[in-house]
Amino acid sequence: MENMLKIAIQKSGRLSEDSINLLQKCGIKINTSLNRLKTEAENFPLEIYFLRDDDIPKYVEDGVADIGIVGENVLFEKNKNVKKALNLGFGKCRLSIALPKDKQYKSIKDLQGLKIATTYTTILSNFLKENKVKAEIHEISGSVEIAPSIGLADAICDLVSSGSTLLSNGLKEVEVVLKSQAVIIQHANLTKAKRVLLEKLFFRINALQTAKNNKYILLNAPNKKLEKICSILPGMKSPTILPLAKKDWSSIHSVINEDEFWDIIEKLKDEGAQGILVVPIEKMII
Repeated sequence: MENMLKIAIQKSGRLSEDSINLLQKCGIKINTSLNRLKTEAENFPLEIYFLRDDDIPKYVEDGVADIGIVGENVLFEKNKNVKKALNLGFGKCRLSIALPKDKQYKSIKDLQGLKIATTYTTILSNFLKENKVKAEIHEISGSVEIAPSIGLADAICDLVSSGSTLLSNGLKEVEVVLKSQAVIIQHANLTKAKRVLLEKLFFRINALQTAKNNKYILLNAPNKKLEKICSILPGMKSPTILPLAKKDWSSIHSVINEDEFWDIIEKLKDEGAQGILVVPIEKMII
């Protein structure tokens, strides 16, 4: 179906809800009924497959799905012939090696000769080779954290978010193997028609990501301070300035980056800005 873009997302799991929310925030209406494995969007040429996350890279490699949303941990572990197309910024976690909390650890060389339990054998094997460490990898699926306490392994390599699961199982994080986030992967050889549809989807996602990283700001300032304040608030091109009913005062509208937000606010107040209003942006097209 050249007039339909096919996307694979997690049926359940930590990326499922965020993936659906992303499509919905892009204005795409989809039916998310329970136990449904395939559906079509109502207002965008998109067919959605709900799959196990481990299966998504293979579906994309084979062209059953044109694109998919997976964690980088799955992408690198499965090592399929697909292209990473876009970072999505959600589902952030890290793949780490952890040891029992009472075991001493000074450097990665302390892993030499240990038995490490993990689901991510490919990533861990590459990491150990890069660091010239010889350790035995014990493949396990599910409940990896319990392996040291039952004598199955000396250490584990598993996904970590807050670290609370490690602590509750008497473990401590000692090495970060991979930092991961959700990404869009694509089939290696999409047709021209599919690429056009993908660009339309990316246009919407980019508008969301740009908006998320910026804030719309409105403030009042004396006219004698306009030049200085405008130098602090360049905005996308230049701030918008509107006269107020109060003589010799103006309202200034601009956009500032989230990372610079508090520093800029402090500078604005120092220059006499008043009534500062900050508004989140839903979508932003540059």
